Amino acid sequence: QVQLVESGGGLVQPGGSLLLSCAASGFDFSLYVMGWFRQAPGKDVEWVSGITGGGGGTYYADSVKGRFTISQDNTRGNLALQMDSLATEDTAVYYCSACGKVWGQGTQVTVSS
Repeated sequence: QVQLVESGGGLVQPGGSLLLSCAASGFDFSLYVMGWFRQAPGKDVEWVSGITGGGGGTYYADSVKGRFTISQDNTRGNLALQMDSLATEDTAVYYCSACGKVWGQGTQVTVSS
């Protein structure tokens, strides 16, 4: 069964950090473009970051560039998003996705003092 499961969300103060993880099962995710998306309350889904199959290239939305780092561990089937210097506008449900076709259930990130 093809499945993506996110973890690592939580409540953090502005300026803090979080590490999100996405565990993939049922397929070889090193063959696909993987990405992180987010949806803030009342807003559309926003693309955050992407990584090409095997980790050859990484891409970021301007809003997170320089603060977030995407990576993948092909041996463990894990996709990660290191988020630093978090701001209140980063508050959202974060989803990982394989080619925009397979989605996880999401993990809530709340940045608040």
